[in-house]
Amino acid sequence: MLLTVSKRLEFSASRRLFFTHWSDAENLAAFGSESAAHYGTGRNYVTYFVFTGAVNRANGMLVNISEIKARVEEVLQAHFDHKFLNEDHPVFRELPPTAENIARQLFTEVAPLFADLEATLVACHLVESPERSATFYADGTTEKNHWLEFSAARQTMSPHLSREENEKLFGSASSPHGHGHHYRARFTFRRETQDAARHKALTEAFGGLRAELDHKNLNYEVVGLTNRAKTTESLARYLFERVATALPLHRVRLHERDDFFAECWQGEIFFLGMRRSFNAAHRLHAAALSEAENAALYGKCNNPRGHGHRYLTEATIGGEYDERTGTLYSFTDFAQGMQTALQPWQDKHLDLETDEFRETPSTGENIVRSLWPKMNRELADRLVRLRLWETPNNRFTLRR
Repeated sequence: MLLTVSKRLEFSASRRLFFTHWSDAENLAAFGSESAAHYGTGRNYVTYFVFTGAVNRANGMLVNISEIKARVEEVLQAHFDHKFLNEDHPVFRELPPTAENIARQLFTEVAPLFADLEATLVACHLVESPERSATFYADGTTEKNHWLEFSAARQTMSPHLSREENEKLFGSASSPHGHGHHYRARFTFRRETQDAARHKALTEAFGGLRAELDHKNLNYEVVGLTNRAKTTESLARYLFERVATALPLHRVRLHERDDFFAECWQGEIFFLGMRRSFNAAHRLHAAALSEAENAALYGKCNNPRGHGHRYLTEATIGGEYDERTGTLYSFTDFAQGMQTALQPWQDKHLDLETDEFRETPSTGENIVRSLWPKMNRELADRLVRLRLWETPNNRFTLRR
């Protein structure tokens, strides 16, 4: 099992995307109109710094999130925030400040700041817009994400099932009158080099998909889906196949709503994800530490009267994709399983009203580790990743 802690931070900057040794036409093909922003164009960037390591038994922390913020913000303020990156940062005078390159540079500058800690920086994720983001990993892997949105109607069903079987499996979603979603699809590419034709190829691929799917009835107006199940999993697979014919695609995540998604990876690997929240109070306090040590370590989170959060959880499950039904797992069973696992903590003070945290600090690290076996049991031992947001800025993740 791998546990990670992520800290979310923000900065604003301007930049121009272009290579000095490329022609205007090559830069336009690679970067689009942003290559002509001679004086820079701006972004409000969101960054996630991801750490892993062992949890300290005494204080329940893998790394002090406040320490992450304090150290990383020194780098952001000095080299990135409110800067024209092409001129104010020496690395980007020759290297275009793409999301991939900024994520890599942030990782390079931040990682040494934590050399004195046992926690290790393993990834830096950068969001430059709702349509584009990138991740740089400690092993040198770089990922670039592009999002596509479209609206469509569908009757959730499989042509390989009888009407009765479809109604039993998909419930009201199988109504022949259909229903609609606003879909958001994330396409993830793993590639080290900048291809001058990538922007054009991606624009053409996305344009073709949008024309094919947007404001269409998926059951009747999309020829490529004629003999396929009309499920989230099946549609994610179709999106993967369509783009992978033109570009080196690694995986697709398809959200049909904010709290539910399906993923299709290279090699016909599928995952389903769902989000559910619960409300609870707690106090960060370690019995092994003195009152003064607790106050210094946890700050305001050590308030003797406690405080609370609307915790958000995200469970991702794997398994075999059923060709006949077009499903990986029952949506109803997924939702019910998560609800059953979370219910005992709903509207409780975790330290005072649950067994798990009477002697163990109720840190995010310990909460996600305590929740894993409960959630995994309710989801038929198919849990592969569990995420917990204590706040939008602090995330704790456990992976199988």
